[in-house]
Amino acid sequence: MSLLSLLQQSQNGQGLGALADQFGLDADKASDLTALLAPALGSAAKQQAASGNLETLLGALKGENQATLFDDATAAASEAGQMQGKAFLDNLLGGSDGADELTNQAAARVGVDTSIVQQFLPALAAMAQGGLQKNLPDASLDTMTGSSPAGGLVSLATKFLGADSKGPDLSMLTNLLDADDDGSVLDDIMGKFLK
Repeated sequence: MSLLSLLQQSQNGQGLGALADQFGLDADKASDLTALLAPALGSAAKQQAASGNLETLLGALKGENQATLFDDATAAASEAGQMQGKAFLDNLLGGSDGADELTNQAAARVGVDTSIVQQFLPALAAMAQGGLQKNLPDASLDTMTGSSPAGGLVSLATKFLGADSKGPDLSMLTNLLDADDDGSVLDDIMGKFLK
């Protein structure tokens, strides 16, 4: 299941529409934005992991209290939700410049005012983070970072990149971060952000 598929399941399939309503955004435009942004976020997360920042990425997914952002579009769109989403975006995209560039590209592609995407993207990121946390509880993430002999970060990174059969099972994480649902972790590099 890709990150896009995960977001489409929020609030029993009503989450993205409810999130669009929070910003007065047409449901079709919100769907188009999500179809662009979700794969970009998944690809950015994989780039972080491939660059040796897997521990940071897994740390950003911890905090099961954030899972409510997946189930409640109002919470994701709130000021606190957007702040949480912005922090998650900055983590994934290497700072606010990356988020700004992604916002501008998405707004131009879909034909939505940039100011709306500036609010929608952090809320969407908060919802995605909540969904990832809901599907990957802290206990699961702890086994991935591993204090066991088989679970150090070196074996974790090689397992994530498909080079080692030992170490923790990262299949759920890699599936969620597969941008185009083709099962490959490394082929979804974004160019810059959006293909």
